[in-house]
Amino acid sequence: MAQSESGGSGGPDVVELLRALIRFDTTNPPGNETACVEHVRGLLHDAGIDSRILARAENRPNLIARIEGRGEAPPLLLYGHVDVVTTAGQRWTHPPFGGELADGAVWGRGALDMKGGVAMLVHSFIRAHADGPPPGDLVLAVLSDEENGGEFGARFLVEEQPELFEGARHALGEFGGATVHLGGRSFYPIQVAEKQICWLRGVVRGPGGHGAIGVRGSAMGKLGRILTALDDGSLPIHVTPPARAWIEAMADALPDGEARPLRSLLDPASAEETLRAAGDELRPIERALRNTVSATIVHGGEKINVIPSEVELELDGRTLPGFGPDDLIRELGELVGPELELELVRHDPGPADSDLSFLPTLSSILRELDADAIPVPMMQIGVTDGRFFSRIGIQTYGYLPLKLPEGFEFARLVHAADERVPADAVRFGAEAVFRAIERYRG
Repeated sequence: MAQSESGGSGGPDVVELLRALIRFDTTNPPGNETACVEHVRGLLHDAGIDSRILARAENRPNLIARIEGRGEAPPLLLYGHVDVVTTAGQRWTHPPFGGELADGAVWGRGALDMKGGVAMLVHSFIRAHADGPPPGDLVLAVLSDEENGGEFGARFLVEEQPELFEGARHALGEFGGATVHLGGRSFYPIQVAEKQICWLRGVVRGPGGHGAIGVRGSAMGKLGRILTALDDGSLPIHVTPPARAWIEAMADALPDGEARPLRSLLDPASAEETLRAAGDELRPIERALRNTVSATIVHGGEKINVIPSEVELELDGRTLPGFGPDDLIRELGELVGPELELELVRHDPGPADSDLSFLPTLSSILRELDADAIPVPMMQIGVTDGRFFSRIGIQTYGYLPLKLPEGFEFARLVHAADERVPADAVRFGAEAVFRAIERYRG
């Protein structure tokens, strides 16, 4: 572990900060976040803010900084990661690590996930320092390795340096707050819960033999039937409290005709029919109503003329809050049958319940900044570093607001070619985050 200190109003323009962050190639693996994190450290130093660098491994640093507050609220944590996913094989209109400002948007890998968010958080942190003590201590964590499991980032800090976050109950981080246009309304989903990683390994067995002779009931044949069942079928519907709150909040804001399909999702008996009729339109919400499994890797066979007697299948499972590996394995067995022998590879549990006490304040800020805003609580169908902070009692709100124009394809651009974010949306988000800091009371 490496440690160091840095020290000594205003900070850089949030859009220029984002452009600078994008220019650091922090593709993970391997990450190489050092130069990017040191850039943030330099900005804090220039603003008169001390910071610490902590690392489990060389070139995988994490930055921690704290501003002392007025003692009127518990500490509030701001955190985000600066590593990004690969751009390999993608064709970009503008260079993915150029940070170019074109057509009113900042282009580059991480513009949405999540250097845009880090820019908002760092900008707001520096602004809070310049404006005087915030209500409570403000802690900033700039993290490595979120895109590859968080082993060198949030997990390392939570397991080995939990005292850094002592007293904090709430955090602002990814992933939520970007406009979703539906039925002529502008929804702002704020993440208050997320699914859990539940990775599985399955083995399928059958008679082996000579490829020229062939066999019946081979492992390959069984695997084909299992993959077809996964592709054609679904695991059962479960309406968890976070999903119910999300759906009800959206339905309440829509006319009866548009709200009816959403409300039907709250009853497992009618939800299946509604989801079949909707196709992909309700897919994000559907994934928040089921434990899910995606087959991602197959290992089998070593020689072209030998029929393997064993085939291995790796599965990316995600469980709902309140469910665990045993639930997923049972439901998967009911879907594909007993010929897939399953074992757990990794389970990252998250909290079964959400603390929504800061949600009304965050929602009111969005309504101030956008008169048409309809804030709603949302459950993330993926995972974030929030799962690690939840282990030390910190509730994350995915609150990196972006006021996006209708037609902006946020979900399609994340991790994809031509990732970009409107510059005005980043400014909107930075203001929303700063107001949240000012009004936090625990």
